[in-house]
Amino acid sequence: MPISRRTRRGAYALVLATALLTGPALAVDGARSGEAASPFASVRDALRSGMRDYNAGDKAGAVRALEFAAVQGDTLAQWKLGRMYAAGDGVPHDDLKAFEYFSGIADGHAEQSPDAPDAGVVSNAFVALGVYFLDGIPGTYVRQNTARAHEMFSYAASWFGDADAQYNLARLYLDGRGVTANPRMAARWLNLAAEKGHIASQAVLGHMLLTGEGVPRQRALGLMWLTLARDAADPSRDPWIADLYDQAIAGASQSDRQNALAYLERHLQTDR
Repeated sequence: MPISRRTRRGAYALVLATALLTGPALAVDGARSGEAASPFASVRDALRSGMRDYNAGDKAGAVRALEFAAVQGDTLAQWKLGRMYAAGDGVPHDDLKAFEYFSGIADGHAEQSPDAPDAGVVSNAFVALGVYFLDGIPGTYVRQNTARAHEMFSYAASWFGDADAQYNLARLYLDGRGVTANPRMAARWLNLAAEKGHIASQAVLGHMLLTGEGVPRQRALGLMWLTLARDAADPSRDPWIADLYDQAIAGASQSDRQNALAYLERHLQTDR
């Protein structure tokens, strides 16, 4: 559920004190004393150069430019480097470096307005941190801590309305990880994300409503959500969604299908 700004500030202050400042001081790689002067005229110039090189396939050039911008505090550059290290995209895969880039963003933008141009980047950084806290990073100071994962997801889900955060938060309530299992709370978060078009949330919510797992059973509404998820999902990446849909449609009555279609038509009209 949404939290007030006062509560949000207090909660996030605790998160920073306990979660982001645990372990070595967080910093990003960049220019060091004694290095040659940068060829970039400004942070904006470095960011543009970095993104241009990245899109052209010159990952090494992109890293040099993005590191310059990141050291100067550019949020997008920090985020892009975090994503690159997390995926091993043009750089050696390094989850700790990714974690520290994302931590730098979260630490520097705790009071970011959800309407700010880079709010999506900041919110995504909180979600990434939450995912890292779920399992920790082996061989580093980042330990598994589901309570901190919950704090990260809660902040991004409540303040930024981030659909990925809402989905991850719902999974915690479904699985009882770091919190007491609460299917109804999970369904509320799933519904918020599903309304934003989050495919996995639509599928999980649809399955819950169809089967009545922890929530009142609503077969037609569940089938509607599963239909939306199936139509938007990539079968090669998320075959489980197609499987849930196939199971649902096989067991659906003609009445369920007709009512699901009516729900779907109303949903699409509202979404225009």
